[in-house]
Amino acid sequence: MRSTRTPAAPKRGRRSAPAAAVLVAALALTATACGGSADPASDKPDATASPASPAAANDGGKVQLPADLAGKLKEHGIDVDRWKDGGWKDWDKDTWLSEAKDFVNPVIEGLWKPDRMRSAQEANKTVTTKDASAGQGVSDPDPAPVRAQAEKTPYHRNAAPVGKVFFDSPDGPAVCSGTVIKDVNHPGKSNLVWTAGHCVHAGGNGGWYRNIVFVPAYNDLGKSEAELSNANPAEIAPYGNWWADWASTSNQWIQGGSETGGDGAAYDYAVLHVKPEQGAKSLEETVGAALDVDFSAPSAAEAAKMGAWGYPAAPPYNGLKMFKCVDVPGRFSLSPALPTMYRIGCTMTGGSSGGGWFRVLNGKSVLVSNTSIGPADNSWLAGPQLGRDAEALYQNMSKTYGGR
Repeated sequence: MRSTRTPAAPKRGRRSAPAAAVLVAALALTATACGGSADPASDKPDATASPASPAAANDGGKVQLPADLAGKLKEHGIDVDRWKDGGWKDWDKDTWLSEAKDFVNPVIEGLWKPDRMRSAQEANKTVTTKDASAGQGVSDPDPAPVRAQAEKTPYHRNAAPVGKVFFDSPDGPAVCSGTVIKDVNHPGKSNLVWTAGHCVHAGGNGGWYRNIVFVPAYNDLGKSEAELSNANPAEIAPYGNWWADWASTSNQWIQGGSETGGDGAAYDYAVLHVKPEQGAKSLEETVGAALDVDFSAPSAAEAAKMGAWGYPAAPPYNGLKMFKCVDVPGRFSLSPALPTMYRIGCTMTGGSSGGGWFRVLNGKSVLVSNTSIGPADNSWLAGPQLGRDAEALYQNMSKTYGGR
């Protein structure tokens, strides 16, 4: 989550507890409607892996990649074996791939081990007071803080579509949150994950982050750091690691996003197409759940109530457990020239970036936004509206890469 400082303003009242219960119950129902990946006898996800996919297989120590990806790497002067052995740590600004077409993310099997995941830091930045207050005329008063509540465990039964997004940045391993979403062109077999643009691309002054991986139901039983010290990989990543073989974010984020949010903040969203490090089934089949995306961009008043889910990693949280907030959304504007964002009261911190925002539509939970920015005092979150631009990005990802 990117943080921002805003002038003091009157607080809105909290929404009623029953309203929150409706949304929470709807999400839980959606998440457990398909239990195909759970073992009824043990109440644990099926952690067994199918034979490694060809793209992730090794042959004599060399990484085997699809011809198109190998060609792309070669085109950019990237040696696959050198990349695997640590070449990705070179963040030379002149060679940092930035354009939308330049995304590359070859699988490095075994890179994201439990200890490395726990070392990842939240993707947290600061926006200036000037940026944050520029559009106050169309922003509603600051919402009253809503204390984040811990999600019930096991996560694969209560919030199955939610997980963590890990990636490498120039500052080291970093972490965000993400959500398994449905693929309209490949029903029941989605490999798509929704997250924030700043969780995959640095914006106008940088390029694509590297080694991007999605881990659904991370730390499924919500164990403490001490308990996880001797945990096996299946407890950390019950459904395994899912590498992004393609990522798409908005051109507005690529061109205008910055360490201070910038003009790209209102378009701070991204879609990942992922594949398993081990296995052959789709993400949706493996997890047993995925959510539809609501691209109608309802006004804050029309949306009624929204809930944000994620893994906050900045103090007082440590990124190991899933939390949620539910509130009545208000409007938040960084500039009159930019689309208005949604804002809810929530105490989640950095690390919850990219986590899905859900609302109930026709009796079921749908993804309507994602966590993008918040204030330095961690009292609220703001997320972009998902309209025509977001839907076009999603459809292009689905039609171009969804069937792979």
